[in-house]
Order: sequence, then structure tokens, then C-alpha cells
Amino acid sequence: MKPETGKASGIETAILTDGNMRVSVLNYGAITQGWWYKNEPLILGFDDPNEYLTDARYLGAMVGRVANRISGAKFDLEGASFGLNANEGKNTLHGGDDGLSKQSWELEQIAENEVFLSYVSRDGESGFPGNIRFEVRICLQGPRLAYSITAQPDRPTPISIAQHNYYTLGAAEGVDEHKLKLASNWYLEIDDQGIPSGRVLATKENGLDFSTPNTIGSASEGIDHFFCFDRDRDPKAPVAELTSPSGLALTVYSDQPGAQVYSGYKLTKPRRASRGVCIEPSGYPNAPNISSFPSIIYTPENPYRQELILEVSEE
Repeated sequence: MKPETGKASGIETAILTDGNMRVSVLNYGAITQGWWYKNEPLILGFDDPNEYLTDARYLGAMVGRVANRISGAKFDLEGASFGLNANEGKNTLHGGDDGLSKQSWELEQIAENEVFLSYVSRDGESGFPGNIRFEVRICLQGPRLAYSITAQPDRPTPISIAQHNYYTLGAAEGVDEHKLKLASNWYLEIDDQGIPSGRVLATKENGLDFSTPNTIGSASEGIDHFFCFDRDRDPKAPVAELTSPSGLALTVYSDQPGAQVYSGYKLTKPRRASRGVCIEPSGYPNAPNISSFPSIIYTPENPYRQELILEVSEE
């Protein structure tokens, strides 16, 4: 099946359908442009694909090579120092200005409900070492949307990918009243630039307890933190559950050690603050610079893999 192509930019679009669900995927940034259940929008997105070319909020994008932040836009590996593109102050965010979310991927629609994307990131892109072939397979089997992500490097290099949907679950008024539950009792302490210090703090002691369902708006200062999933959790159990007052619910399954949760409280025009919430399973942020964090270094013999499954239900 040949994807559709946008007229102005050459951006390709693939539409996945299964039952009462529909998903739109772009080759630019491997972006999930839209996801609908009975025509209710489940995520934020732009109708015009060209708007993603200037989007600074990573709506629906596949972000990396290393998702989240790397302090000082640098890290050391095997005795060598690597300077990265600093695209957020002095730090690197979501792989820098030439990250995966800013690239044109090869896109092949292999079934009505499935699409395959690939991209080869060259050695030195945004300062990162090694050539890497990234592959993403997106499959819609209503009520589930599954992302299978792999990355094959030709030398040791850091890799940590996050899928960056902003979930709304059909709520036009925002997500403050959505209830969130996480398989987590701990989160990473951060400084005023969002950089982890290396300390792991208890959620219950700091107003970020979502071990039982709690409204997103209960976090008075907003949520933009990395939550560490419980290490002894059942690997088949959900890592996150999000419930909307609309009656729609999202269950997230992941094999990653934690997730950045962002309540969208800093969103600005054309979006309203707290219009959508991100739940981004990935490796620990700034891991290349903090030895106590789980390693995100992958090699030709040990390539990167991630499985993310999103399931929607209706109460």
C-alpha cells in the first residue's frame, strides 16, 4: 500500500484502521498524527502535517536518539568525550535539533492496520557516536495500538527512545480531572533545568503519589517528572492507567524502567495549558552521566528493543 503524500512538504501519511479505531502516522518524525475511537480524538495533533515542521512540543513524535535531557550536552564513553547539540539552554533535549523527531523516515504501509518505518542515523548526528538503523512497527488491533521499536548500532552508543503522544481521551476541556495510576513509588529529583541529580525520591513524600488513582490536577505545581517503575512489578501488568471523565480509559504496557509524565501545564498557543498528558516510557534521563542509573548503552551485539502497548477501554 502506498502512503498518501502531503502537497506542500512531501510528508507522507499512512492511515491505519481496525474496527472502530483509526490512526494516522506520518513519515516525518515517525509521528502519530491522530488516534480516534468512534471518531473521538484520543491524542492531540495537527490537521495539517506541515505544522509539525515548526512544532516545538514534540506532538506524537518518536523522540531520541536519547529521549529527555542530557546535562551539559556532553557525556563520556569508553575514554572518549562527546559534545552534543545543545538545543535547550546548555543541555540536549530529545536528541538535539537533528533528533529522530526531525527526520524523514522511510514509511511502508504493510496492511490496513500496520505500518513500518525505518531511519538510518549517521555517525556524528547531533554529536552522537555510531551509525544506527532505527525501525518502528506500529500495529493497530483495536482496542490496542502497539509500537515495536528496535535500533541496531555499529558501535557502543547511548539509545533511549520515547513515544511522545499527548493523551486527551476525548476530553476537550483538558486533563486536570483525569485520574492517573502508575506502577511507581519513586521519581527522579531534578534541578530547575529538569536535569536529574541522581537522587531517587519517594512520591508519597513529595505530592506526586499516583500509586493509587489520583487526579492529574492534584499535583499543584504540574507534572514534568520521571517516575521509576517498581522493579518487582509483574512484567505483564500495566505501568500506567489513565481515566477520563468522558468514560474512556487508557492502559499502558511497557518493558521500560520508567516514564516521563508531563501534564502539559506549560503548553502555549495554539494549545491551552494542560490540554493533554504525556506518558513516555523510556530509559532514565541523563543516564550517560549518572553511573547509578540503569545503563542505556547499546552495542552491535546487544541492540536496543522496546515494546509499548496502549489499550483503550470504555466504562
